[in-house]
Amino acid sequence: MNCQKCRAPLKLDNSLQDLNRSAFDLLTASRGQTVEPTTSTSRTPFPQERNDLYDKASQDASSPTFKRVIPPPWQGIGSQAAMAASTKAGLRENPAMSFVMLTDSQVVPPQAVTNGSSKREHSNASERPPNASPPPLSQQIESSTRLFEILSARSDIDHPICTECTELLLSSLQSRLSSAQKERDAYICFLKSLNTTSPTPAQLQKAQSSLSSARAAEAKAFSSLLSLEKEKTDLDAEIAALEAESLALDTEEQDFWRSRNAFALTLSEFQNERDALNTAYEHDAQQLERLQRTNVYNDCFCISHDGHFGTINGLRLGRLPPPQHVEWAEINAALGTAALLLATVAERLGCEFRGYRIKPMGSTSKIEKFDVPDFSTSTAPPSQSSSTATITTSPTAPLSPSYSQSKHDQTQKTTTLDLFSSGDLPLGANKFLHRRLDAGMAAFLDCIRQLGDFVEQSASASPTSNTTPTKGIVKLPYEIKKDKIHGVSIKLGAGTDETWTRACKYALTCSKFLLAHASNAGSRVSKGVGA
Repeated sequence: MNCQKCRAPLKLDNSLQDLNRSAFDLLTASRGQTVEPTTSTSRTPFPQERNDLYDKASQDASSPTFKRVIPPPWQGIGSQAAMAASTKAGLRENPAMSFVMLTDSQVVPPQAVTNGSSKREHSNASERPPNASPPPLSQQIESSTRLFEILSARSDIDHPICTECTELLLSSLQSRLSSAQKERDAYICFLKSLNTTSPTPAQLQKAQSSLSSARAAEAKAFSSLLSLEKEKTDLDAEIAALEAESLALDTEEQDFWRSRNAFALTLSEFQNERDALNTAYEHDAQQLERLQRTNVYNDCFCISHDGHFGTINGLRLGRLPPPQHVEWAEINAALGTAALLLATVAERLGCEFRGYRIKPMGSTSKIEKFDVPDFSTSTAPPSQSSSTATITTSPTAPLSPSYSQSKHDQTQKTTTLDLFSSGDLPLGANKFLHRRLDAGMAAFLDCIRQLGDFVEQSASASPTSNTTPTKGIVKLPYEIKKDKIHGVSIKLGAGTDETWTRACKYALTCSKFLLAHASNAGSRVSKGVGA
């Protein structure tokens, strides 16, 4: 056999091997007797009914139906006995079997078996001779196994156990006993104190009144709890409504911010467009101011001088000996530009030449002369009739083509005068062969005179016009009489090249004066329109 705790192999005592039936019954039938407590208390630790029930149940207790035992290795046993023992042990140990083998002691009540076996044992012992052989080993093992099973069933300890395990078990039981005794002493002390401190009727009545007041307070607290729970329910409902309102406000806020962002984007676009328009307006205003300060006539007709020559747009007008010789192509281009200047200024000021019409055609410009009879001045001297100019319109009124055409229709004779020359004359030719150019130059000078008279008359008629501070009137810088300007003839055949060059320079100077007056008149008109 093996120890049921450490599984160490055991060697049974010889007293257990030669155990007779009476000793076996004595060991199996004995049970521990509990010592009745001698201390009498006025109060039992538990009811008497439970004590009676416990005693009755312990008297009717029988051996367990099944106990699992691990058999030791079979040594010194015959093959048949070992097989029988292993079969019985296997039947007892296998919990999966569908049946359980019961011994005689389990089928028959223990008292009957004990009594019958003891009687038979006594009879057998009385009948066994003194020199009889001991029982077989299988019977001894079976009896020992049965003895240990009964002992294990009647206690909390699995038998058999070795000496060392027994000592350990005794020490653990001793510690448990000491702790149980301490617990018992504590309970005894508590019972004694409880018995000595039993309440009086007054204390009971006071406790009863306290209990009543506590119950009343509990009922009041319970009713208050119910009201608080109802209030909590109302508050939960109100919180739910507020949460729903909060969600609605959140949605409304999101819509507001979305619309606000869209409005901000639109406003930003409008501001950008406004800034762009303001920038464009400022640029246009600056451009307009720059253009107002710009004199288009000076840009188109730049009149200056180059030594003895007067120049217009860099073209020299005049002739000098070969070191300063000027080609006729340049002279013709300068005369064409001067004719264009005179026609432009006359149109700008609204002046119509009497008896002349300038046709600027570049290097081949011409002047048409009309012979119109003048009945009002037919008796006047020629010098007096030629020194007057006709004002047909106001100084700022544009030229009327229909009226001009009607005047031209009254013309009886038209003569075309050239403002150009084909080139140098043949060797030995007379300068009077330039009579066509001379006639054109005289007509050109007469147009300058008429335009100067027109400017002088318009300046004297307008009180707000700009006047010269010294003389108080607007007048040409050089006096023009017939074909002479400042006493110098404009005709090439009437003098030398130097005199003709000087006369052309004087004519360009008067043209620049007229150009400046036209620029000032234009600036006044633009300011009046802007105001």
